[in-house]
Amino acid sequence: MTRAAQVSLRRWLRRQLAQPLPARERLEAAVEHDDPDEVRRLLADVPFTAEQRRHVDGLLDAWESERR
Repeated sequence: MTRAAQVSLRRWLRRQLAQPLPARERLEAAVEHDDPDEVRRLLADVPFTAEQRRHVDGLLDAWESERR
C-alpha cells in the first residue's frame, strides 16, 4: 500500500471510529490486529455511495496486497 493510501485509509477509519457505529469496537480491533478481511466484512453493510465503496474497496485491496 502506498503511503498516500495508508494515510487516506487511516483518516477515513478515524472518522468512522468517531461515529457511534454498533460495530465500532470490532472495527477498531480489526484495524489494530491488521485484519483487512474483518474490516471488509464489518463494512459490507455500510450504505456507501458507489464512489465511496470503490474508494474503500480500493484501499482495502491495497492493504491486503501489501500483507502478501
